Amino acid sequence: MDDPVQRTALSEEDGARADCYALISRLFYAAPDAALLSSLAAGPDDDDITPQTQPGDEPPPGGYAEAFAAFRRACRTADAAALRQEFDDLFVGAGKALFSPYTSGYAAPNAPDRHLVALREYLASWGLARRDSVFETEDHVAAVCDVMRWLIERDYPLEQQRSFFDGFVCTGLSDFCSAIETGAASSFYRSVAGFTRAFMALEKDAFAFDGDG
Repeated sequence: MDDPVQRTALSEEDGARADCYALISRLFYAAPDAALLSSLAAGPDDDDITPQTQPGDEPPPGGYAEAFAAFRRACRTADAAALRQEFDDLFVGAGKALFSPYTSGYAAPNAPDRHLVALREYLASWGLARRDSVFETEDHVAAVCDVMRWLIERDYPLEQQRSFFDGFVCTGLSDFCSAIETGAASSFYRSVAGFTRAFMALEKDAFAFDGDG
């Protein structure tokens, strides 16, 4: 999506959240190239990148810091050319991918078509729609994460962010990542899945806390 939003209007916390969603979207849309791997490996210290926390807070739930540290270690040893083939084997495949990157099959295994229709209606209420040139449907992992980034960067109310997260992001994405962690031979994408699932847990707990406040 085209995005003219000025990031300077975001709080540091929301900027970190949006960056996490953008990174997850990028990693599940295509294999990371050498430049992205290098940038991630050379990023800030692990203690500096946890969203929705402040200095002195207790460690976040879900093992986010540990999961992100493991992901960064995987970036340091990954080969970009090998990851392109790995990505295709896992999520594209000449016949059938090992893991479908479409969240409807995880969030609503008995009614994925109805889930996709509901997602499209939700997006249409914000004036969002898939471009004709885009092959992937709206329930692609990369797409739903990009919508969350879009909501955060446009400062949509937390209630609306939470509603979309609960309905179309958390369940499908968490189960997708669990499947990868359990069944993938790839250490790199297992680390991506672990980082993603830990971030989903962090977001879920933060939304619950905000809802109780």
